[in-house]
Parts: sequence; C-alpha cells; structure tokens
Amino acid sequence: MHNFLDFEKPLSELEAKIENLRHLSEDDAVNITDEITRLQAKSDKILKQIYSKLTSWQKVQVARHPDRPHFTDYIEGLVEDFTPLAGDRAFADDQAIIGGLGRFRGHTAMIIGHEKGVDTNTRMQHNFGMARPEGYRKAIRLMKMADHFGLPVLTLVDTPGAYPGVGAEERGQAEAIAASIETCLALKVPLISAVIGEGGSGGAIALATANRVLMLENAIYSVISPEGCASILWRNGDQARDAAEAMKLTAQDLLKFGVVDAVVPEPVGAAHRFPGPAITALGDAVEGALKELVGMDPTSLRHRRQEKFLAMGAVEGE
Repeated sequence: MHNFLDFEKPLSELEAKIENLRHLSEDDAVNITDEITRLQAKSDKILKQIYSKLTSWQKVQVARHPDRPHFTDYIEGLVEDFTPLAGDRAFADDQAIIGGLGRFRGHTAMIIGHEKGVDTNTRMQHNFGMARPEGYRKAIRLMKMADHFGLPVLTLVDTPGAYPGVGAEERGQAEAIAASIETCLALKVPLISAVIGEGGSGGAIALATANRVLMLENAIYSVISPEGCASILWRNGDQARDAAEAMKLTAQDLLKFGVVDAVVPEPVGAAHRFPGPAITALGDAVEGALKELVGMDPTSLRHRRQEKFLAMGAVEGE
C-alpha cells in the first residue's frame, strides 16, 4: 500500500477496497474480477484528475514524499559499476552527499548527489540529506578529480538545505557552499544537474550550478522552504501553503523564469507511485543533455556555464 498524501484521500479509500477484494478467497459463485476492473478504472481516473491540477503546496508534499526515488535508487537503475569515493581528506565523510565513479549509458562519469535515506536508521545516517561542510568539500574533491581526468559530472539534488547546526557553522558551512559553487563554475567538463525532489537553498545550488539543470515535474527548487518563508514574512509557519504559491518554486515556474533548462515528465501519479518509469525518464533526459555537451570545447563549456548564471535575474536594458 502507498503512503497517501492528504489530498489523495479519495484514492486511499478506493485502493483499500481494491486491495481487500484481491485478498478475498476465490469463490466460484462470486466473480470479483469485473468489480476490481471497474474500481481500478475509477481509481486511475481519479488519479489523473488529481495530478492534472496540483497546487504549489501539493507539489511540495509530492516532492517530499517518503517513497519518492532517492539518489541510491537512480544509481541502481541508471549506473553500472558505481564505485563510491569517500571523505573530504580534511575532516570526515559526510554521508548526506554520496559520490563516485560509474558508467552511465556508455559514458564514464562522476556521479554526485544528496541521499535522504528511506527509514529511521538510514535517515539518521544520511542526516535527512542535509550536508555538512565536509559533504560539500567531498563534492569539490570529486568534481576536481573528474575535471583532471576529463570526465563529465552528473549531480542529483534532493535536500531540504545545508545542515544549519553549530558544528557545521564552526567548520565553515557558508564557505564550503561558496567553494562548491565556485568549483562548479570553473569545471572544463560537462556538468549536468537534476533536481529529483527538494532543491533547498544554497545546499542545492552548491551541486546545481551546471551547464544543464533538469527538474522532475513534481520537484521543487527554492531559496528557502515554504515553512521558513512563512515564519519570516507572516511570523506563522502555518501559512506555508500561501508561501508556496507566492514563491514560484515549481518546475513549471522555474522553467518559465529560465532557472532550469528542462522539466522531465513524471508518470501520472508521480515518481513515488511509479519509480521505474520516472528513473528511466530522467536517464533519457540526462543522456540527451550529455550528448549535446560531450565534445564541446572545454573553455567554451566553462564560459557558457558562467554566462548562463550571470544572466539570471538581469533586467532587460540594464
């Protein structure tokens, strides 16, 4: 059974009925197959109706869904011979960011991304995808290694934001994020990033200052969480729904503003219901972007990336 979001209540009741019918013992006097087929068709129709008109706040909920595919799922589905590389060679190995070498559809690449974890133990292990400075310094080390060997860099972003703890601040959280952005901008190899869930603030852009930034259809990307925005503007986190609408944090909004380069469609019902097709769709989009960039002049790759981000927010005529 799925973990249902609050706006999916009609589906939860219907799918519970379908599941109960499927578990009934077979009875020659009662043909339940037709009833299951009828209910399943009704469920599919409701699912399509719900996901055709999601609000910004509902997309926030979908992006945070616990069953949504995480970094390790994409690695398993898209990358062969993945070899993780640990540590920043200065302090520790932060497991909120995982990185390593692997083969992506015929290309040897450095793949780096946030991992949130799937249950209590792994969420604690990965700190819910919130990286400390050593996580970003590990990413810097791996990106520089890829640059040295001429390997493309693929990053998957899924974080509420960088970890705001005292220890992280003492070890230079802001500097580590800034240095990671600087490293992204300096690379002479293709850099492709995909926001697969939450893209939270500097913790996200530290890995997403890329030649091509892709975003899954129901992902979000913003400078602060809706709850954080509401607590600042209205002094009330309960107005997160209004903040989400005002922040324009959906993939469709960000494509319109030129912050991301492409929106990758998800199956009807979102990636948490159909992870396999969602993973394949993202792989196809990344492969297409990589084909455009591989073979480009290294200096041109770096220059275009820099110009792309410098142009964001520029007012015409200035």
